[in-house]
Amino acid sequence: MPEQPGHFKRAITLFDAIMLVTGSMIGSGIFIVSADIARQVGSAGWLLVVWLITGFITMAGAISYGELASMFPKVGGQYVYLREAFGRLTAFLYGWTLFLVIQTGVIAAVAVAFAKFTGVLIPWFSVKNLLFSLGPFDFSSVQLLAIILIVVITAINARGVQAGKLIQNVLGSTKLIALALLIILGVAFGVNAEAIQANFHDLWTATRHAAPGVAAATVPLSGSALIIAIGMAMTGSLFSSDSWNNIGFAGEEIQNPERTLVRSMALGTAIVTALYILLNVVYLLVLPLAGSPEATTVAGRGIMYAQDDRVATAVAESVLGPAGAYVLAVLIMLSTFGANNGIILSGARAYFAMAKDGLFFPGLAQLNRAGVPGRALWVQCLWACLLCLSGSYGQLLNYVMFSVILFYVITIIGIFVLRRTRPEAPRPYRAWGYPVVPLLYVLLASAFCIILLIAPDTAEFSRRGLGLVALGVPVYFLFGNRFANKRPVA
Repeated sequence: MPEQPGHFKRAITLFDAIMLVTGSMIGSGIFIVSADIARQVGSAGWLLVVWLITGFITMAGAISYGELASMFPKVGGQYVYLREAFGRLTAFLYGWTLFLVIQTGVIAAVAVAFAKFTGVLIPWFSVKNLLFSLGPFDFSSVQLLAIILIVVITAINARGVQAGKLIQNVLGSTKLIALALLIILGVAFGVNAEAIQANFHDLWTATRHAAPGVAAATVPLSGSALIIAIGMAMTGSLFSSDSWNNIGFAGEEIQNPERTLVRSMALGTAIVTALYILLNVVYLLVLPLAGSPEATTVAGRGIMYAQDDRVATAVAESVLGPAGAYVLAVLIMLSTFGANNGIILSGARAYFAMAKDGLFFPGLAQLNRAGVPGRALWVQCLWACLLCLSGSYGQLLNYVMFSVILFYVITIIGIFVLRRTRPEAPRPYRAWGYPVVPLLYVLLASAFCIILLIAPDTAEFSRRGLGLVALGVPVYFLFGNRFANKRPVA
């Protein structure tokens, strides 16, 4: 479709917005990350604490962030909030990181997760099935399917917001129902007395266990070592709980945005947080936390060493028998497809807003005939596909969460800044529990970032993430004026 200037259509209702929040949050993470969390903290009690802290941080962030969303219900979301609170440089650094790592890196990784779980049903899709090799570069059938998925979802969203939101509504509802059913079936038919005894007789003895294939002794944890372990474990749980803010990127496409943005973020985040905590309780009722990577049974491997970390698949096999693996594969395929649909739909709006401000390629500041930023969608698609080809998405995700949480912290600080600099500005919603709740978020999330910077297993990637953000400063001064001189006239 040829590009032309236009206006966004307010086509997203409250239900659509809630489905966008929940659908973007629920990807593949909740089905797998509890295995690594179990290895990091070593007990059922601390596993649940990790998820409870994650739930609190996520909810505190969402209900605080809502103040900014109601003040600036514009296309671009978090980019706009940072621009209004801190100026163009900070906003650019966020958009730069969003494009290079945060949004596109997650799109690539979620697409690969979709392709890997497709392999459960169609074994041809496997990382071992190399289609061709060029020196050190290998191209597998998994990468092929991941790229096809990204292109297809982008094409659907380029046809208009109606198509994208229809997919999100159908798959979002399906995912919520499926997670609820997994919880109900696990409690009704999968409760294992031996697992309960093993998991709950000693809730608080924390230990760190080696990853599969790594020869290392079990390490007792206490004091600062335990705090660092909890922070490292939260990388997975926070990643699983992220993307609740994506609805803000589509501010100008939402009906009654001042109220809908706040409600959808609060309700959507609360629903997903509750489901995640309940699902982890089910994991502990069905499978023992501890296990052995050499074991040949689902129960013997436990949560820690579930095959390929697929804890939910192991639980489904325990409840439904061998067919459970196929049921979960279908669920995760639907889940990852829906998550990527929401992430792809949302991210392009930020690049559109940056281009309108003269901080990104000016050609992206146009809507197509369907009233969506088509060029921004396809540029995002191209970079995400390149991340799939490069194979770097796995390393990117190691510091995606550092960058994500860092900018959440800065954004929430923006609430305090704007309360001081613009005290009379209209605030249809004021952050609940201000200043305590936003301050708690800033303190806890900052502590998480510090842990990632100092912990041996995460320091290298976190520092690279910080370096990538810093690299945006010279880029801003080198190219900012060029973009600004070419930006479209409003």
